[in-house]
Amino acid sequence: MGKSKDKIYLRIITILSIVVPVLVAVLILFPDALQLDLGIDRGTLPAFHAIINGTTAVLLIIGLALVRAKKIAAHKAVMISAFSLSAVFLLSYVVSKINGVGDLKFGGDDSIKYLYFFVLISHILLSVPVLPLAMLAIFRGLTNDVAKHKKIVRWTFPIWLYVAITGVLVYLFMQPYY
Repeated sequence: MGKSKDKIYLRIITILSIVVPVLVAVLILFPDALQLDLGIDRGTLPAFHAIINGTTAVLLIIGLALVRAKKIAAHKAVMISAFSLSAVFLLSYVVSKINGVGDLKFGGDDSIKYLYFFVLISHILLSVPVLPLAMLAIFRGLTNDVAKHKKIVRWTFPIWLYVAITGVLVYLFMQPYY
């Protein structure tokens, strides 16, 4: 791939890395800013999101095993699947916010509440860099820039895996209140 095409893709990654978190932040901080009744059952989306996050975590671990086994084609397919699921999650999450799935209050006792908030806050904070890191890692992998791919994956993999797992944990903490 030529340098000019690289610049185009990197520019797209940069734009998405800014626009998506800003959109999500607006939907979280100003929930009434964009509300549409899309007729979606609000109770099913959190479980759907947990399933997507859990499946993504499994795919990430499988992808790691495949690359260690030097099964690169299978690794690429699994990682693209993990990214695709993350994209589905992100779109579904935005739709859930637009559809009026509001924030629920955690109702557990104080000892669990602190653990929940630690998991939730770390999940939210680390979810922001996952999008650009994952896009860059996949871009470098697909362009066979292995050295840069390995360099960025050292950071991307553990953060992405943590976010996927904690996404499931947040659901499990909140499940009694949905």
